[in-house]
Amino acid sequence: MATLTPSLRDAERLVIKIGSALLVDRGDGTLRLPWLLGLAEDVAELKANGTEVLLVSSGSVALGRGVLGLGNGPLPLEQAQAAAAVGQIRLARAYQEALSPHGVTTAQVLLTLEDTANRRRYLNAQATMGTLLKMGVMPIVNENDTIATDGIRFGDNDRLAAQIAVTVGADQLVLLSDVDGLYTANPQKDPNAEHLPLVEEITPEIAAMAGEAASHLSKGGMRTKLIAARTAMGAGCAMAIAQGDQSHALRKLADGGRCTWFRSKTTPQAAYKAWISAMKSVGEITIDDGAVKALRSGNSLLPAGVIRVTGTFERGDSVTIVDSKGAHLGYGLTRYNADEARTIAGARSEKIADLLGYPGRAALIHRDDMVV
Repeated sequence: MATLTPSLRDAERLVIKIGSALLVDRGDGTLRLPWLLGLAEDVAELKANGTEVLLVSSGSVALGRGVLGLGNGPLPLEQAQAAAAVGQIRLARAYQEALSPHGVTTAQVLLTLEDTANRRRYLNAQATMGTLLKMGVMPIVNENDTIATDGIRFGDNDRLAAQIAVTVGADQLVLLSDVDGLYTANPQKDPNAEHLPLVEEITPEIAAMAGEAASHLSKGGMRTKLIAARTAMGAGCAMAIAQGDQSHALRKLADGGRCTWFRSKTTPQAAYKAWISAMKSVGEITIDDGAVKALRSGNSLLPAGVIRVTGTFERGDSVTIVDSKGAHLGYGLTRYNADEARTIAGARSEKIADLLGYPGRAALIHRDDMVV
C-alpha cells in the first residue's frame, strides 16, 4: 500500500517558518514586498479554510542592517542587537500592512530560549498564543534578538519554529527556506543526489545527509532543520521543508509542490498526553464523587469538586488526581500553585477572585492538560 504524505490543506494548526533570505533582498537589504504580498494571500486562503496559522519569521536583523548600512558579514553583538531593534518594528509593520487587507489581525511575540526553558514563562507564552489563536489573531513570532545573548539564544529560527509548534500543539510545521527539501547529498555538489519526498524516521543515515546554510543571510542549514524535524515529530507534528523563494510558495505546497515531509507516527494530542503521564507528580488532589463523574465525562476539574490538596507544587506542575477513597484516577497539570489550590478548594468558580484577591482561571486542571 502506498504511503500517503501529509497535506497542507488538512492542517488544523499550522506553524510557518520564514527565513531571512526569503523576506530580505540579498543585495540591498530591503524587503521583498511582492513576495510578502503573495505570502499574505496564501495565509489568508489557509485561514479562510479553517486553519489556525502562526508565523515564525526571521528578518529583523537583516532589515535593520540594511537601514543602518552595516553591510554583509558577521556583526558584533551590540550592532546585531541594534539592527534587530531597528528591523523588528519595520518587520511587524510590513506584516500588518500585507495581511490587514485580507482581514487578518496580527500580533508580535518575541521570545528567547530562556522563555521556553523556564516553566512559568513557557506557560505564559503558551497561554498568550493560544488565546490569540482562539480570538482569530495570527501570532508572528521571532527570537528577541534585541536582548538575547548566546547563552539564551536558539540561534536559528528552525529550532524556534519547532519549539513553537510543540508549545501550541500544532499538527503541521512548514519551514520555507532556500531549498526544496532533503537530498541524499548536496545537490549543488553531487549531480546524483536524490530528493527525498517523505521521511518517517530520522535515522543516523538521514542525519548524515545534512549540509550547511546556503546563504549569508541564513543561520540554519539542513542540520538545524533535521533537529527541528526530530522535535516536531516527537510532539506529533508533521513537518515540511519547502522552497519558499517562489511566489505563492504556500499555495504551491498545498497543491502538492515539491518538498520533503517528515511524518510523525503520533498526534499532538497523544504526544502531549504521553508527556503528562511521564512527568513526576509532586502533589495530590482529592476530589468528590461529582467531580469524578465530570472528569470521566471529559470535563475539566473545577475547584468546587476538590476535597483536599496535598504537597507543594507550582503552576504547571503535575499532580495526581484521586477520589475520596484514595483510588488513583489520573494526572494533570495544575493551573494554580499549592497554596492557591488549597485556598479555592471547594469553592465555586465565581468566588475565586474574592478568595485570591485577583481574577483566576475557572478550572483547577483543564481537561486538555489531564490524563484520566
